[in-house]
Amino acid sequence: MDKMVVVGGQKLNGQVNTGGAKNAALPILFSTLLAEGEHVFRNVPRLKDIDSTSELLQALGCETRWDGDLFRVLVKPAPSLEAHYDIVRKMRASILCLGPLLTKYGEAVVSMPGGCAIGTRPIDLHLEGMKALGAEIVLEEGYVKAHAKKLKGNTILFEVCTVGGTENLMMAAALADGITVLENAAKEPEIVDLAEYLNKMGAKISGAGTSVITIEGVNKLKPAEHAIMADRIEAGTLLIAGAITGGEVTVNRIKPQLIESLISKMKEAGFKIAVSNDSVMVHPNTSWTGIDITTAPFPLFPTDLQAQYMALMAVSQGASVITETVFENRFMHVQELIRLGADITPKTRVAVVRGHSGRLKGAPVMATDLRASASLVLAGLVADGETTVSRIYHLDRGYERLEEKLSSLGARIKRM
Repeated sequence: MDKMVVVGGQKLNGQVNTGGAKNAALPILFSTLLAEGEHVFRNVPRLKDIDSTSELLQALGCETRWDGDLFRVLVKPAPSLEAHYDIVRKMRASILCLGPLLTKYGEAVVSMPGGCAIGTRPIDLHLEGMKALGAEIVLEEGYVKAHAKKLKGNTILFEVCTVGGTENLMMAAALADGITVLENAAKEPEIVDLAEYLNKMGAKISGAGTSVITIEGVNKLKPAEHAIMADRIEAGTLLIAGAITGGEVTVNRIKPQLIESLISKMKEAGFKIAVSNDSVMVHPNTSWTGIDITTAPFPLFPTDLQAQYMALMAVSQGASVITETVFENRFMHVQELIRLGADITPKTRVAVVRGHSGRLKGAPVMATDLRASASLVLAGLVADGETTVSRIYHLDRGYERLEEKLSSLGARIKRM
């Protein structure tokens, strides 16, 4: 099993490009199920989650292939409408095939996503939305079994913001009869990217990026071409990598407004940040202040940057309070940061970080999830000695060649 070995103490300097967004690519790739023919995508990141998505699309009768930098999906009539557990367990986003299959074929059998218990990281909002569109749904033997002769538009009010639920219902409503209105919809940029592609296919969607999205159902969609948006989480991670090492790093191919909540907090902590239309640069700084954050849906501070920001605060001057409101079990990286010498006191939803510059020490650590793995690599960049991060298959789910990008900036990092 691969490990990442990081030797700390190198200031990062230079320019690095942001890749395509995993969280935009996944729903867009599943949306291809709505229209037979060849779909063509640019800027698709080469990640484990893309491989899992490709595997599931193939099981549903599609042909997928890389053509240089292009990713092509040839959609054919599905020989089976079942998304099997063996594939779905690898990636929670697999539930996003439910809406397209149900609205296109009138039925779908989709395994419950890996690690999902209805309620904790619920898909119940997805299912209630499908029912509101007229679907009959049964949960049986670990599978969601959905049936509908024809989905019909309706007004759906989400009890809480749900990114996946908003995406699934947008896709389902695209071929439904009548008009669907999603209220309290998630506003994430990745949802806007999905809506843009659906509209290229012939859908009629307005309001994406606001709390009210309107979908006027159409009879048929057709394949199109699309460039996946930049990965704002990767961009934020790379910006923090430059900041935490005291270096000067420019992150290109990213719209600054996509990571404005991070930029604002970094400025508050004492970093000088320069922005242009499609780049963000952090200036060298060797002493910064501990600043509190609270994670929340876009446009507020993203939960997917919480762990990386915690690593930055671990070597700040002073204390910070990090409050996690999106997921209740997203402090698993804390104990690993403590192994490196960080002074952090975690509670259920709150962690107090007492910053101290220059006192992290390299040690063997274990990644517990995707963003936790990134935080450990960042901490390793400034820890004395060598940090070995194991279980980096988590990292490969969401970061394309992270070690190569960090190495290009001067990091001493290698995959073993």
